[in-house]
Amino acid sequence: METYLEFEKPIQHLAEQIAKLKEVGAQSDVDVNASLKDLERKLDETRKQLYANLSPWERVQVSRHPDRPYTLKYIDRVSNGTFIELHGDRTVKDDKAMVGGFGSIDGRTVMFIGQQKGINTKMRQYRNFGMPNPEGYRKALRLMKLAEKFNKPVITFIDTPGAFPGLEAEERGQGEAIARNLFEMMQLRVPVICVIIGEGASGGALGIGIGDKVLMLENTWYSVISPESCSSILWRSWDYKEQAAKALKLTATDMLANKLIDGVIPEPLGGAHADPDAACDLVKAELLKHLSKLVKTDADKLVERRVKKFCEMGVVLKAKA
Repeated sequence: METYLEFEKPIQHLAEQIAKLKEVGAQSDVDVNASLKDLERKLDETRKQLYANLSPWERVQVSRHPDRPYTLKYIDRVSNGTFIELHGDRTVKDDKAMVGGFGSIDGRTVMFIGQQKGINTKMRQYRNFGMPNPEGYRKALRLMKLAEKFNKPVITFIDTPGAFPGLEAEERGQGEAIARNLFEMMQLRVPVICVIIGEGASGGALGIGIGDKVLMLENTWYSVISPESCSSILWRSWDYKEQAAKALKLTATDMLANKLIDGVIPEPLGGAHADPDAACDLVKAELLKHLSKLVKTDADKLVERRVKKFCEMGVVLKAKA
């Protein structure tokens, strides 16, 4: 059964009409083809109109849609089933919220790494809702270093509401683990491509987000804080999350305009959840385009450009003496 967001009610109404009409056509001799074509055309038009004018908060909602493809779906489709998952950080345990391993993309071996939220309630609990513990980031770093050892590119898929904020995570060094990843990723001597496929929240996303190319899917967000948390801090209430989403400039368009990412990947009409396979194919095409150029670049030049790119982000104001 399909899940519809609040602003998708007009789409839901038309989809239900189409389903009922098909049922009538199947159970009787009535020719419903003409009416069916009209409704399907109207459904496409409604989708185009709604998705052409999404507000920042509506894009946040789309990024969290339960039917969106998650990291393992992208990896499986992009690698054509060649993915071999590797486990454990060799220190504490295997963090199920962070997945990674070798796979091939059109014959080229790469290291895939990403947060996995889980496709149903039981799996979301198993995956800790895509919120890694320190061992998750240490596992990711171990796999990146393994890729560097064998001179293989790294591709990361970012989709997390944030690093796990529990007491045990802080006891095991959550902040240090993320900071270490930032330091080490900046110096990796292999190409790194990061793709935000859903939520990109705070240091939890940044922990695997330092790359030569950082890309965002059209209906995703990337920010230091979620709209709800921002609203609760500034207004002491979640009621202002829509205003917070707008003020945070967290959409792919805003991030590209502020030169914080390198590109936006379009999604199928109606969002990635409307056609997951098509969304994965669009991501694959973009990855291949960038990989073909990055693998030809000298390792020293890769590191130099990466450091320069991130150092130039932001604005520095000098106080008058």
